[in-house]
Amino acid sequence: MFSWLDKVLNYFNEPASGVRARNDKGRFVADDKSTKDVNEAYVDGKTPKRKPRKAPAKKPTTGKRGRPRKTAVKK
Repeated sequence: MFSWLDKVLNYFNEPASGVRARNDKGRFVADDKSTKDVNEAYVDGKTPKRKPRKAPAKKPTTGKRGRPRKTAVKK
């Protein structure tokens, strides 16, 4: 029916590809902040969602390490 309508509806349903846009010299293109709905830094114009960060693993404590502290002089 309306091919442009299908493109518009599919644009919002498809996930972001995450492929960065490059100029003719092969350098990354920056995002234009004046356009709020389009991100020029990516090929498909959509910013990919960030992955949640993993919590860093805690290091096990195996006793005292390093230089010993200065001890008080006993009288």
